[in-house]
Amino acid sequence: MSLVGSDANARARRRRMEIFAFLFLTAVLMPALAVATVGSYGLTVWVYQMMAGPPGPPSQH
Repeated sequence: MSLVGSDANARARRRRMEIFAFLFLTAVLMPALAVATVGSYGLTVWVYQMMAGPPGPPSQH
């Protein structure tokens, strides 16, 4: 009888951990990765434009 109880307890614990992992991935990790991706792309474009100049046709003097 205790084996059945421990099995149910293990399933409940596993379900809680899966819900926690899902919430962590959707609420913390994915937004952080999105911000890091956009930020690193912006930094890359900014550094490139510091070296190559702003986009557009060359100025006529």
